[in-house]
This record gives sequence, structure tokens and C-alpha cells, in this order.
Amino acid sequence: MSDELAGKVAVITGGASGLGEGLVRRFAAEGAQVVFGDVDAERGKAVAEELGSAARFLPCDVTDLSQITALVGTAVGEFGGLHAMVNNAGISGTMHRRFLDDDLADFDAVLRINLRAVMAGTRDAGRHMAENGGGSILNLTSIGGIQAGAGVQTYRASKAAVIQFTKSVAIELAHHEIRVNAIAPGNIRTSIVRKSAAGEDRERLEAFEAKIRTQMRDDRPLKREGTVDDVAEAALYFATDRSRYVTGTVLPVDGGTVAGKVIVRRS
Repeated sequence: MSDELAGKVAVITGGASGLGEGLVRRFAAEGAQVVFGDVDAERGKAVAEELGSAARFLPCDVTDLSQITALVGTAVGEFGGLHAMVNNAGISGTMHRRFLDDDLADFDAVLRINLRAVMAGTRDAGRHMAENGGGSILNLTSIGGIQAGAGVQTYRASKAAVIQFTKSVAIELAHHEIRVNAIAPGNIRTSIVRKSAAGEDRERLEAFEAKIRTQMRDDRPLKREGTVDDVAEAALYFATDRSRYVTGTVLPVDGGTVAGKVIVRRS
């Protein structure tokens, strides 16, 4: 590690597990003071205890916008500022066999977490950054928001909305020296695929996940499977001055998936 974030303060939502935990750990390892939130208080406290003084955990349900505001307030109040905001918290929604069978029961929850919370986190961080010399805001979207496909349509719609929001607000906040960018992970092994099939029995769930992973591998030009560390590395770039002339961008971290279909060459 190179202490690229030494002296910086970061806020990360959804930081107790998966991609969020990877971001918390990488930012702390690079010297940042990290304030992170999650609904999983037990896991969040364990991560914070392991990282020691580098991290501060707050239970945070991003459907309650005041709790996002509290994360930003804690960063400013306890650590003296906020240089990087990562809106990472998200859910997949329920996967149905056909869209025609989707009762849209999870629509409000998915949009509140995946879109409204991102907007609120951007707003709250932006209010501080606008008065204190700027900063970096990073929103987590998905290749599902870039590339059309079957299944989890509400999730895809929410992630596409994050992309449009990110680009739009980047234009507005640029005159405050606030950079707003997005990362679109794809084919990263986390629990989100499994959670989208909640309600299935264990055997069918494992078969479902294996099928999805195989399809992802076949669609991915780079055959190495992506990791949480790959996403954290991209996030680090956006959080540092290396990206000082970059705003309004969406970076797929997906092994080339959205670039196009793999061509099968026959010998």
C-alpha cells in the first residue's frame, strides 16, 4: 500500500460486507479515516474493531435519509472533513422466471436503496464539499444498468437511473470542484446473485448460482473472474488526485463484458 489517501476522510455506505467491505478495507489501508454504515450492525462493528482507529462504524439504513446525513456529519464532526463519498449500498430485488410474473412488490424498496439513497448521499456530501474546496463522489451502479438483459428488471432500471443521475449531477457540481463518477461492476463474486433468488431451496439455489456464474464466464472476454479488490482499486483511483480531471464518467469493472459478445473461433 502507498498511503494514497493519507490525511483524507471517506464515507462509505453498505460497508459491512461484499464490495463495500472491500472498499472500507482498501481505503483504510491507504491511510484514510473511514466512516461507514450498514444495516448489518454486528458485521459492521466487527470490521471496525479489526481496523481500529482507521474506521468508525455507524448502523445505517439508507432508506432513512437522516441516517445518511448522520454518516456525513460524523465524518465532518469527528475527523474534520470529508474528501470522498462512496454511495455503495444496494440490493438486487427478487428474480422472477418471467417479467410477466413480477408483482413489482419490491419496486419501492429497490428504488429507495439503489437510487434515492445515492441521490441523498451525493447531496449531503456535496453540501459539505461545496463549501470546503471540493472532493470526490463515487456512485456504485452495475453493468446491469448499461447492458440490457432479462431478469431483475427493477434492479436494472435503478442502476441505469444511477448512471443518468451521476452524469447529470457531475455537470452541476463541477463548478464546486466536486467530481462525481460511477463504477459499474460486473461478474464480481459477491452474495448479490444468491440474494436475488431468495426463497429457493438450497439445492436449487446452488444450481441457479452455478448457472449464472457459468453464463457470466461465457460472456466475459477476460476469463479471470473479477474480485472485490478489482473494484476497490478502481474506487481508489476516483478517490485520489489521480482522477482530478475526471468527472461524469462510468467505468465498467467487468472483464470486458459490456464491450461486446465473445467471438468463438473455430480451429
